[in-house]
Amino acid sequence: MRGYRQLAEHLRQQINRGDYPPGSTLPRIIDLMAVHSLSRQTVREAIGVLADEGLVVTMGKGGTQVRNRLRVRIPLSRYSRVLRPGGTKGPWESACAQQGLDGRMKVVDVSRGQGPEGVAALLDAPEDAELLHRCRHATIGPDDVVQIQRAWYLADLADEVGISGEGKVVGGVFAAFAAAGHPPAKASERVESRMPSPSEAAQLRIGGKVPVIAVERVTRDREGRALEVLRSVAPADRVQLIYDDLPLNT
Repeated sequence: MRGYRQLAEHLRQQINRGDYPPGSTLPRIIDLMAVHSLSRQTVREAIGVLADEGLVVTMGKGGTQVRNRLRVRIPLSRYSRVLRPGGTKGPWESACAQQGLDGRMKVVDVSRGQGPEGVAALLDAPEDAELLHRCRHATIGPDDVVQIQRAWYLADLADEVGISGEGKVVGGVFAAFAAAGHPPAKASERVESRMPSPSEAAQLRIGGKVPVIAVERVTRDREGRALEVLRSVAPADRVQLIYDDLPLNT
């Protein structure tokens, strides 16, 4: 085998045909060196190509792991299933359950303060308003992070609704709003595709050349009051956004 491109193509073919399924580990660098008569640097460059493509994740002493690229379907209708108070699953968990997947929501950070530029305005509040920030990882199983979710709320409204604690909101934030008399009624979304920031790539365990789908959503109640600004980021090869049954004549 002549060089890193040839080795990368060889390993790519093995991964794509299932010789190394998601979660499995590629042979050690020293073993690839011996089998293919290549230098350590050449093998590392080949693995770097696969990491940039999102096929593998380098785990340090844990070796090189084949990345899970199972695509999660995220239908707009997931919200209607979680607006009734008393449920135990939020929108992400509900969407995953429909596909037989173990969807989980992990709280990463809950904090108070001013939000990023423009967020307060989306909540119809002054720029120096106190906001509650909740950062969550939407996962499959305990640690396969598929989506990063960052959400902001007016702090006083979050306290009223009961979502300002550090723990997971059982049943989801929307159900909590509905139970408190502020049922979400409409939402506006902006969707774009872009390259991930270094922090996003690290959290999602993807290479820097794997594009992400970024969504910004503003949710309001029946009176038009802004309830939430949500910004989510997911690898473009891991999610499928489904906008089903949209009215075309309003």
